[in-house]
Order: sequence, then structure tokens, then C-alpha cells
Amino acid sequence: MQKILVSRCLLGERVRYDGGSHGPFDRLEIWRREGRLVPVCPEVAGGLPTPRPPAEIPGGQGYRVLDGEIGVLTLAGEDVGAAFRAGAEAALALVRDHGIRIAVLKARSPSCGNRENYDGSFSGRRVPGEGVTAALLRRHGVQVFSEEELEAAAAALADLEKG
Repeated sequence: MQKILVSRCLLGERVRYDGGSHGPFDRLEIWRREGRLVPVCPEVAGGLPTPRPPAEIPGGQGYRVLDGEIGVLTLAGEDVGAAFRAGAEAALALVRDHGIRIAVLKARSPSCGNRENYDGSFSGRRVPGEGVTAALLRRHGVQVFSEEELEAAAAALADLEKG
């Protein structure tokens, strides 16, 4: 049975930067009952507390954080990129341990966003890009979806299980 890496906040766990969560999502609940889900919050796994200051990637490109070109900055200007990289590595370790090929991660998160991110200005402006964890997982061949793409994730899962 294929396992799926999933953001803990999407399972209702209160690990978001503001202490909140998201969900529930019917599709994720089905997969939970089937024993498929491997939950992770990369930011918590990387050592950040809950709650924690909001953080954004200048330009919204997580791969640039992985490559050491830029950091992940809080509103106060603190670079928390090392924690984001450590969390991404923790997520990758789970992927390797469980043979995971699909992840469902929180949209627009500086860790987990898979299509767009906030631009680093803390103004709510979105730009194309992905979070640090999403970028690392994609580099290692994992298909990354958000909670807004659960049907596409289900189709990808079905394709993987066909053979």
C-alpha cells in the first residue's frame, strides 16, 4: 500500500505558525482510516515552536533557500532558514523510510506550498513558487499536491497502485 506524506495542520493538528489548523478533509480522513498517512510539520520538525512568528521567503522560491542563496525571514527580519531546511530534511527522511512517492502539503506555506507562495513582503502578495520542503521533495521525485488538489492526488495514487 502506497503511503502519503501529509502536513499535520491538514489533519486538524494545531501546528500552524499561529497555533491553528486546517481541515477536516474527507479524502484525508479516508486515507487516514486506510493507514496511508505519514504526518509531518516540517517547521516543528525543524525545531520551531508553535505558535511562532510568521515567516516568508523573499521571492517565494524554496529551492533558493535549499541552495543557500536566501533565507526564510520573519516579520522582524530573523532568518529561520536553517530550521526550514532541517524540517525539509526530516520530511525527506520520512519519505525515504516509508517509500513515499506522493505528498499532500499545505498550500502557500513557506515550507509546504507547492504552486505559489507569499513574496516576502508580508503584504499578502502571492507569487509562483514553492516552499522549502516541497522543493526538496520534488527534487527527490515526490509528487507534491496541496489540499486544493486532493482529487489530483487521488488520481496520482491510483496510477501508482496500478503498477
